[in-house]
Amino acid sequence: MTPPLNAITRCSSRAALVLAGALALSLTPALHAPASAQQTQEAGELMESRTLDNGLDVLVIPDPSVPIVTIELTVKNGAYTETPELNGLSHLYEHMFFKGNAVIPNQEAYLERMRELGIVFNGTTSSERVNYFFTLPADNLQPGLEFMYDATVSPNFDEAEFAREKEVVLGEADRAESSPYYWLNRGVESLLWYRYPARKDPLGSREAITAATVAQMTRMKELYYVPNNSVIMVAGDVEPAEAFATVESIFGKWERGPDPFEVEPVPPHPPLEGDAFVVVEREVQMPVFQLNWHGPSVGEDPVATHAADVLSFILSQPTSRFYKELIDSQLTLGASLSYYTQAFTGPISLTAQTLPDTFYAALEAALIEVSRFADPDYFTDEQLEAAKTILAVQEIYGREQTSSFAHTVTFWWAVAGLDYYRSYIADLQAITRDDIANYVRTYLEGQPMVVGALASPAHIEELGLSEERLQEVVERVRARIAEDAPQATEARQGGQP
Repeated sequence: MTPPLNAITRCSSRAALVLAGALALSLTPALHAPASAQQTQEAGELMESRTLDNGLDVLVIPDPSVPIVTIELTVKNGAYTETPELNGLSHLYEHMFFKGNAVIPNQEAYLERMRELGIVFNGTTSSERVNYFFTLPADNLQPGLEFMYDATVSPNFDEAEFAREKEVVLGEADRAESSPYYWLNRGVESLLWYRYPARKDPLGSREAITAATVAQMTRMKELYYVPNNSVIMVAGDVEPAEAFATVESIFGKWERGPDPFEVEPVPPHPPLEGDAFVVVEREVQMPVFQLNWHGPSVGEDPVATHAADVLSFILSQPTSRFYKELIDSQLTLGASLSYYTQAFTGPISLTAQTLPDTFYAALEAALIEVSRFADPDYFTDEQLEAAKTILAVQEIYGREQTSSFAHTVTFWWAVAGLDYYRSYIADLQAITRDDIANYVRTYLEGQPMVVGALASPAHIEELGLSEERLQEVVERVRARIAEDAPQATEARQGGQP
């Protein structure tokens, strides 16, 4: 995905987890970007940062427009730290954060204190971040930070509350499983992340959640909830000097711990060894197919992540060749390409919903379009420049609500590091046609992929849909593409369209 523009950006974890398996078939309308977008401040110019002696990063975004502040704790934790036995426990821990601790005896007292401080709260768990945030009157900044500190360093993990919260988390799993798209997502991801599927699944497994223990929660706290693995964000009506001093006076006594990623290293996802196919049978109105690849890891190939954002946006526009070939042609009801920026292999997905009688034709057309993404005439210079400008405008627009901006910044702190985000707009503007071609050839064109299909029992029978049939279509189209490649190259070199 693109930065907070798309993904994480992200709503509450409860919603985000459910939506993780949903399809993004809606289309982004074209926007008119002001010519001054490229001169607008980078996000880094709107915030101040410091690192305390205990390793805690502190970020401040001053905004005096309304007398409120958002305070947020973000921890580098989530599905990517989970083995199968721990799958879903980062999310369960998130729930236990809002319970009793050494100062607040139980959840009732916790909620009462929130009411006293005027706190609006939530938390989210994703594959590479867990965050907790309170928005409250600016005058309550200090007691709000003290309240967050107590929840951070001294959770009680009361056995009775723990048992109740496991049921709440399992209820979220029930709701997710009620969506047919959840099952498509699960089928695809089990093949895409075949060695470590748990490390991409923040919702987790029922078995692990049911068997979870307080001892596991305590171990998670000791390992990941340390200042040198966390950031405190203060955003809103506060002077930076006051915010830094208040945070240091409260969180400065938090004891540093060992580097959790030296204690428990996160293994990289091994590359796909070949194509894989899955057909999921669920009651849906129209069939859906997905093509999925391993995309770039942001720390290893940051230029490709920017190229991915730009290409995905170009394709989403009604003027694009992709849109015309797959949607205007009426082969699909909707189609999109997405990339989700991650430290540990971001996924790329092409998703399309079709009528039953155009399913195979649409799949063939999608495969052909992917083979052409790197062609020099696949998009115009005007489309390229417009995409970069509008992405920059969307990024800037996302800062309009300070609390949302705070969540965006902490996502990047956790996944890519602040330096990546500080220069995001400039790096986006620097993307060239060659960068996009390199991205396509490295991660998409001819690369192993996982092909998933979701359809009702009736449509599966009508289409003769099976994993073998999907494989036959993919291999046939790829053979045709390879056969046509010399002729296409000759045509391009001759200046023909």
